Amino acid sequence: MPEAQSPLARAREDYLDYLQVERGLAANSVAAYARDTAAYLAFLSERNIVDADCVTRADVEAFAAERRDAGFASSSIERALSAVKGFHRFMVSEGTAKNHPTAAVRLPKKEERLPDYISVEQAQALLDQPFPPTAAGERDRAMLEVLYGCGLRVSELVGLDLRDLYLDEGFVRVFGKGSKERLVPIGGTALERLRAYLSGPRAELAAHASTARGVPAVFLNKNGGRISRQTAHAVCERYGRMVGIEGLHPHTLRHSFATHMLAGGADLRVLQEILGHASVSTTQIYTHVDRTHLTEIYREAHPRARA
Repeated sequence: MPEAQSPLARAREDYLDYLQVERGLAANSVAAYARDTAAYLAFLSERNIVDADCVTRADVEAFAAERRDAGFASSSIERALSAVKGFHRFMVSEGTAKNHPTAAVRLPKKEERLPDYISVEQAQALLDQPFPPTAAGERDRAMLEVLYGCGLRVSELVGLDLRDLYLDEGFVRVFGKGSKERLVPIGGTALERLRAYLSGPRAELAAHASTARGVPAVFLNKNGGRISRQTAHAVCERYGRMVGIEGLHPHTLRHSFATHMLAGGADLRVLQEILGHASVSTTQIYTHVDRTHLTEIYREAHPRARA
């Protein structure tokens, strides 16, 4: 006979269903909430707490302190506490608990971390290097051009289907966080290399598909299936290493796109729309990057700046 769930465990399942169905959060976000709340319930279980109304503010703060002692970054602790606060708020709103121990708990201050990006010269070296004269080589070139030319997230890149391409109109349709749809401009070499890949190399890769119908994905692997996030990461790292850029990731190209757009005079609100940020405050991080760059130039160029 299976062991009966505790009230907290049942409430957690309801909470995760709520996040997925009613809030419409992306699968990755729900998975993060699931991990954080599982760790929280395990912590409470060690303290023999199985009911929400028995949780105190001290318990929540002890949970945060334990994660801090375990070496978790401030951003991870903040995310976990945010999940815990949301969980308790949900239980109170659903009437499964009266106690709200996290109401006065403050989230730890976020460490200000500027995004990684490469210079315009490094981007040119990356994209202008010789690629293998194969279908996979043309695919890799197109992927890197689209990542840098459109500022896509890696999940958005691998999720692109042929029906999402409106190349004659100069844009692609992507589905970002929470499956939010947006249109992203594409032009220049990104458009050229994507057209070149679609004109022949993609069909070569599609010929290896296990089904006659094939798959609708734009970027295919050697077996004719949709390319994975892991492969996209590997492509970035491999070609980055070939031009002396170690540890290049898709998000670095996205950050580079935003940084270079802003430095080139792009409007912050327009950049927010292209990147798919829910709030312009997220996009503003790139203004800090630009200011950092300006400060570096000033220190290098002014004869008295290094005194």
